[in-house]
Amino acid sequence: MKKKPNMTVSQKIADLNTAKKKRAKRKGNFFQDMKEEMKKVSWTSKDELRTCGRIVIGSIFVLGVGIYLVDLCIRLTLDGIGNLVRLIGA
Repeated sequence: MKKKPNMTVSQKIADLNTAKKKRAKRKGNFFQDMKEEMKKVSWTSKDELRTCGRIVIGSIFVLGVGIYLVDLCIRLTLDGIGNLVRLIGA
């Protein structure tokens, strides 16, 4: 903050008070603007939320089963190769 020449103490206090009021006004504007913006948001209905939730849970379940099956196939293939190598090596 730049110093203003030849300011009295009361002038400095008044200057600080106006700066505080400006900051408080900016904070108030922020919350007021945020409230106005939240009114513009299009919220999903309960039915849409339920439907999307079921889709997400179902997708996770199907993906999990798919990963399990791929892992099972890879494991069985590697076990088969290992058994074949032991059989040939014996």
